[in-house]
Amino acid sequence: MRIWGLWATRRGWLLGGLAVAVLSALSAVALLALAGQGVAAGVAGAGGAVALLLTRPMVLIRPALRWAERMVSHEATFRALADTRVWFFRRLAERMPAGLGHTGAGDARARMIADIEALDGLYLRALLPAVAAAAVVLVTALLLGANPGLAALVALPLALAILLPIWLARSAAPAAEAVTEARGAVHRAALDPLLGLTETLANNAETRAADRLAAATGAMHAAERRLSRRSALGGSLGTLCAQAALLGALGWALSGSGGLGLAVLGLFLALAAGETLALVPRAGASLASAGAAARRLLALADAPPPVLEPDAPAPLPRGNTLRFEGVTFSWGEGRDTVLRGLDLEWREGERLALLGASGAGKSTLARLMLKFAAPDAGRITLGGQDIAGLAAPDLRGRIACLAQDARIFEGSVAENLRIAAPAAPDAALWRVLAQVGMAEFIRSLPAGLDTDCGEGGSRFSGGQARRIALARALLQSAPLLVLDEPGWGLDAETERAFLAVLEEATRGRSVLLITHRLVGVERPDRVLRLVGGRLFPAAA
Repeated sequence: MRIWGLWATRRGWLLGGLAVAVLSALSAVALLALAGQGVAAGVAGAGGAVALLLTRPMVLIRPALRWAERMVSHEATFRALADTRVWFFRRLAERMPAGLGHTGAGDARARMIADIEALDGLYLRALLPAVAAAAVVLVTALLLGANPGLAALVALPLALAILLPIWLARSAAPAAEAVTEARGAVHRAALDPLLGLTETLANNAETRAADRLAAATGAMHAAERRLSRRSALGGSLGTLCAQAALLGALGWALSGSGGLGLAVLGLFLALAAGETLALVPRAGASLASAGAAARRLLALADAPPPVLEPDAPAPLPRGNTLRFEGVTFSWGEGRDTVLRGLDLEWREGERLALLGASGAGKSTLARLMLKFAAPDAGRITLGGQDIAGLAAPDLRGRIACLAQDARIFEGSVAENLRIAAPAAPDAALWRVLAQVGMAEFIRSLPAGLDTDCGEGGSRFSGGQARRIALARALLQSAPLLVLDEPGWGLDAETERAFLAVLEEATRGRSVLLITHRLVGVERPDRVLRLVGGRLFPAAA
């Protein structure tokens, strides 16, 4: 029901698909009902030319409706799944602003792609055939209503076939859950070694990675076989129900209990209904798979966000001095305390360097001031205003951040820069590229700003990619700039050159330089060292 709620904006398309599916199913009933009437009338010597004549337009209408059913129902599904994917991405962004954490890229990818795609079974392979089949059974019962006995013999087995998916969905639920979990495991086993391919190859671990992938794939196939067996059982039971309806009509005809015309009509209607109901029992497995996928999606989407947004955000203050006042923080219950009653004042216009060993909590400070996490105790203020009362998007408009692992996305240079300012003109892009010393190089490339960066910025060297990331941070024009290990991943010479460029490019802004050491080209106004969760003055 939660998924149906997400699809409310596509209600028109979804209802349209249901309507066309019902018309398509009923067109088969109409075609065979007219044919049956014509045959019965001909056998009885009563003509039947009119009924047979009416079958001609139905021969054309039937495939047209089938085509329309596929087009409308699939368009409705594609739109609904696209909405679901965007909704899930937004929920993920709200709940994991600091990164995927324990969830991992492979698991998030599985939920974003495989689990959402499995939801198409909820509409295409469960609701659509069930509603169409219900309409067929109802019309069949009405057409045979002149003889309640015949109506019962034909309609009751067909109605039973419609109820089969409910039973099958319940019995198949554990198998569907196992398939969903197994597919997530396959995504993780395949993606994680690829994301760390250099380490995988350097340690000759590709064979072990392949073995893990093979084991995960084998487990997935075993789970899929268990689910397929339940789906096949449903299909077989549905076929038996359709055959029972056909045999009922045939038995009634042979018993001579009624007129020939009604007997032939019953046979033809049972045939028509069998085609529609053939897909219904298997809908139980699709419903179970969609339910399992929905539960996995909602389990992650409903996780509590790390920082709650205020109901009535306060307006941004004028000042840009940022203070930590008695801030204590840890990354979860039972984990070590990272910050202990920490006090920090980052004055407006100040260039502040924050030193500390790896794991000391330097990056935690940046995440707290960006509201990626909230203090366990104490508060953080901007211009005297507690940032807990500020809307996160407003706050992040004041604070630009060059993260330690700032990513260059697959796309053009211009697209990567405009992540920070979507409406920025080309002139603004060239300006920030000039500030970081990349304008001349980008101009020398045949495609200029349209040059594709490659996955993870593979088109450029490490130093060039970091400069593009810095240009993106500068384009935001935020008065406060956080530089988290800006020389991370660069060799010593490239790091010094980059930091020299950074020093010049960030003049006029409040800069917080987070690093484990200074290399000598920085010119901070003040240097602090983070030790044991507290700050101490340090020599520049």
